[in-house]
Amino acid sequence: MSPKDAPPPLPEPLRIPVADSHTHLDMQDGTVEAGLAKAASVGVTTVVQVGCDLKGSQWAADTAAAHESVHATVALHPNEAPRIVHGDPDGWSRQGARQPLGDAGLDEALAEIDRLAALPQVKGVGETGLDYFRTGPEGKAAQEKSFRAHIEIAKRHGKALVIHDREAHADVLRILKEEGAPERTVFHCYSGDAAMAQVCAQNGYFMSFAGNVTFKNAQHLRDALVAAPLELVLVETDAPFLTPAPYRGRPNAPYLIPVTLRAMALVAKVHEDVLAEAVAANTARAFDY
Repeated sequence: MSPKDAPPPLPEPLRIPVADSHTHLDMQDGTVEAGLAKAASVGVTTVVQVGCDLKGSQWAADTAAAHESVHATVALHPNEAPRIVHGDPDGWSRQGARQPLGDAGLDEALAEIDRLAALPQVKGVGETGLDYFRTGPEGKAAQEKSFRAHIEIAKRHGKALVIHDREAHADVLRILKEEGAPERTVFHCYSGDAAMAQVCAQNGYFMSFAGNVTFKNAQHLRDALVAAPLELVLVETDAPFLTPAPYRGRPNAPYLIPVTLRAMALVAKVHEDVLAEAVAANTARAFDY
């Protein structure tokens, strides 16, 4: 294994335990138990395992039921919805191309997400939202239908809404306003600018920052972090994606949360313990655990 492919080293442990508010353990190497133990050894004692399709959502619910330190969210990823409707081979799922199932297929899938959302170990509905980067105009209707349905499911079950927003800021905010956002709404891997952060703050939306806040070309994210009220800030890995600098391109996992959190503390000009204490409390409040 070359150094570029090797897992980054363990960071110095945090003094205040925190949560990884968004991760994909099912896409990471090694066992769940090993990953959780490695994370706990550096002060990351809780993770939110996020579902992106029916299989992944069931896995998230089962894993959360089996591990006290894991909480689940369930959803159809924005890129999964048009794949179900149109048989899109480039959708989120890694299961390969399927025949289009149309709106009836999407309705059936949403009914299963609704069933899973009622489970006590499921603390959120998401990641849902809009993604205009990977899905073209032909998929927008399916994405919007799915997003609106997820909002309704989250509100009916009293669960957090976890939003995936990629190059769709205005429409995501518009739909949240039209539908009425759930009491607890989280912008996963926050991707907006400082002005959008102020809009989110006005509405009480949580903003979860990932490893890309450390990237050289991400000044807009650092500006947004400065603009975000401390009581609405979360931290996440989105692992195995978005590994923070200086390990960008190498495998990401929950144990690397301290790297991102320390970078965030420098940007926000607060002590890392202050930030850790805030994000720990915020994550518990966002996901009601």
